[in-house]
Order: sequence, then structure tokens, then C-alpha cells
Amino acid sequence: MADKNVSAPRATSNRSTVPVSDTFKQFISSEWAEHTESEPRPREQAEWAAARRARVSALYAGKRLIIPAGAAKVRSNDTDYAYRAHSAFSHLTGWAGDTVAGSVLVLEPTEEGHTATLYFRKAAGRDSDEFYANPEIGEFWTGPRPSLTHVATDLGLLTADLAEFGRVLDSVDSGTIILRDGDRDLTDQIDGRRLLAADADSLENDADTEFARDLSELRLVKDAYEIEQMRRAVAATKKGFDDVIADRDAIIAHERGERLVEGTFNRRARAEGNAAGYDTIAASGPHACILHWTRNDGPVVPGDLILMDAGIELDSLYTADITRTLPVNGVFAETQRLVYEAVLEAADAAFAIVRPGIRFREIHATAMAVIAAKTAEWGFLPVSAEESMKPENQFHRRYMVHGTSHHLGLDVHDCAQARRDLYLDGVLEPGMVFTIEPGLYFQPDDLTVPEEFRGIGVRIEDNILVTEAGAENLSVGIPRTADDVEAWLR
Repeated sequence: MADKNVSAPRATSNRSTVPVSDTFKQFISSEWAEHTESEPRPREQAEWAAARRARVSALYAGKRLIIPAGAAKVRSNDTDYAYRAHSAFSHLTGWAGDTVAGSVLVLEPTEEGHTATLYFRKAAGRDSDEFYANPEIGEFWTGPRPSLTHVATDLGLLTADLAEFGRVLDSVDSGTIILRDGDRDLTDQIDGRRLLAADADSLENDADTEFARDLSELRLVKDAYEIEQMRRAVAATKKGFDDVIADRDAIIAHERGERLVEGTFNRRARAEGNAAGYDTIAASGPHACILHWTRNDGPVVPGDLILMDAGIELDSLYTADITRTLPVNGVFAETQRLVYEAVLEAADAAFAIVRPGIRFREIHATAMAVIAAKTAEWGFLPVSAEESMKPENQFHRRYMVHGTSHHLGLDVHDCAQARRDLYLDGVLEPGMVFTIEPGLYFQPDDLTVPEEFRGIGVRIEDNILVTEAGAENLSVGIPRTADDVEAWLR
């Protein structure tokens, strides 16, 4: 039974309030048909999530593990950002775009390993005023929540009402481990109880840090389900790029055409999946030299290039991350093409070496060798390409300060808490998915380059899967060469 008189702190006296008379309560609580739910069936990712939990269980025998989905995050006053569960929670449960906010996965230690239970706020009954009176979680305000039985079948997990989570809190001891950044308020509660259960001087959060690291590293190699989701995310993203090209006339005509690029792509993202996987970069003209330009408030002018960095996040929360640089009027100018083909050469050189057994950092070094060679050839460096490549020099990095690759999956920058020796210095394995995204950016006020180069920014980004035999470019179907891009725009 749901709690009576659930508080609604956001329903302030300055706004309209629901009636509170007994007569109204009796009337609104009566004569409702029974809730019906679709027949639950285990979702595709349930078995994969179970296998991931088993791996975590083996690493943490005898430890209670708490993985929160996280609470909704306030955008302003009483409005929240669109809810998204923590990636580690989704990875271990299979619950994704439809996660109930505030849910918590608990792995309770047993002699055989762990028992996994998913705690979430179950649907409120009509005997509670929550369903109509609470604007934060009430059904009238945010929609119905699923039943415990439905979710248990759907995800292949034991489920329990979040109201029962207090018993877990009461059991917390110094051996309890929590994913700290999943839910800050819950982490504070756990910390307080662990302090009571142990010598304060000996209590550290090292175990929590290692837990976050291990959950991050668990995602370095994707399973078959994840790889298929990545393929689908790339295919959906291709449609988003196509939509932008189809809207080119309207985009050019608007004084803030970059906003139309963003809006057109985001429309496709909402139609095909959950959302855009990150803030879309629609950087036209000199804005393309600003690496994370997301203000997107400038015009899209014929004769300029537009750098578009965007990816669609599916309902499963897996995201693509693609960049293409397009000539707004459909044809590259001479210098634009020169820069573009240099970046493409760097990308192709990096892709050519990808295979199991090489070090991840070799990809970046290979791309940088091309960037150094090209900028030296054009006379932009005070030394040779070979001299510039030395760690103490790096003159060429003025024109590309970012890295060439990052892992990709549930997060656009996936596995970010993994150890350096497994990430940057790690050895490639089949199933790894990452970006290759070299670029060249000549700032509009950069006096080290000729005037015709200033204000040109080019990046080409693809999503790469390591295979048993080498590598596959998952986004090769999105035009990449200068000639193919011009044909695409035609």
C-alpha cells in the first residue's frame, strides 16, 4: 500500500493547489477501473545484464553492493531535466529509457555469490492521494509507474518497493560499497551509517572508488547485444544527418541556422530513440574552430563549412558519436578541400592500424603523425614534422589540441573511470568500440597560418568496432570523402 499523504514540496502556496476537502478526496479516489499492464516478457538485454552482474559478483564476494539509478536533476526551481538513469545502473539491470527515477539495485552477498534486488517506487494505489496530489511523482502529473511483478518479469530481477529500502540502510556496515556518483543524497546516508559501523579513522572511500572503476572497465569490451545497439545508433544518426541536409535551404535562410541544424537533428533523435546522446555541435564558419561549440546561435552561410558533431541515443541508452564537416553551398573551396583531405588522411591512417593487440594510444600517435606532416608541409611549423612529434615540442598540436579517440557506448565518453593501463595504454580486444576523430582547426585570429586558412575547422569522426581480424568502421555508410560529401549534398 502506498504511503498516505505523500508530501508534495513543489506544490507551493503561490500556485494553484488541488482541493483538500474530504468530499473531494472521496470522490477522486472512487470508481476507477483496474490498472491493466501489457503482458510482461523478458526484454532482450535481461540475460546480458545478468551475465554482467555475475562478473561483478565474482569481483566482490561477501560485499553488499549498491548501485543507484539516481534522482531527477533540477533544471530550475520546480522543473527537472529529462530523466536518465546512471549508465552503470542501466548496464547492470537492462532498465534504460523507462527507468523509474530513484531506483536502486542492491547486490546482497550470499554463500553462492549475490542476490540482486531492484528497489523502485511502485505504482500508487487509489487509496493514496499521491496519484493526483503529488506533482513530482503522481500518476496524474508524470504518468503511471509499472508494477513490481511487471518489472521483475521484464528484467529477470527480484523487485521490491522502494519503501522497503530502509531495511537495506539499516543493514549497512563498513563492508557496504556504493556507486558514489549515482545518487549523492543516498551516498551521504550510506556514509553516515558506515561511520557508525566502523572506526572513523579507518573508514575510507577507496572501495567505492575501485567499484566505480571496475564498473567502468566492465564496459570496455562490448557484448553482442551492445554491439548491435551501437549499429542501430549509428544508423539512426545517419538519418539525422540526412534530415539536416534536406532542410539546408531553410537552415541557410534563418539568421540562427545553427539552431535549426540542432533542432532538425534532435527531432530525429526523439523519433528514433531516447534523445541526442550529447549536446549537438552545429558549428558553422569560424565556430567550427571551437571544439565544443554548443551555443549554436550563428548563421549557416554559403561558402563556409559547417562542422556537425551529433549522435542519437537509443531507448537502450547506447549512443553514436559522429562528426561530418560539410560545405554549406555543396562544394569545397580549394583550401577547404586541402584541409579536409588532410584530416581524412589522418583518420584513414589511424583506422588502418586498428587490430587486436595494439595499444589504444597508437591510434592517436598515428593520426598525429599525419597532422604533423601536413602542417609542416604547409610551412606552419617552426621545425620539421619529425622534430615536432618529439614530446618536448608538439608544435602541430596547436592546430589539434584534443585526442583522437575515446571509448563509446552507454556514455559518449564511455569507461572514463577505467585505469590508464586499461584505457589509454590498454591493449585492443575484439568488442571494443571507440571513435577515431582527428581534426584541424585554424582559429580566425591565428597569425601562424595564411589568411585563407583562418576560420577553417574540420573534424571527421567515425565509430570503430575492433573485430577478431582487425576493425570495422560502423559509420562508413555516412559519406566521408570530399567527393562523396559533395554528392551527398547534391
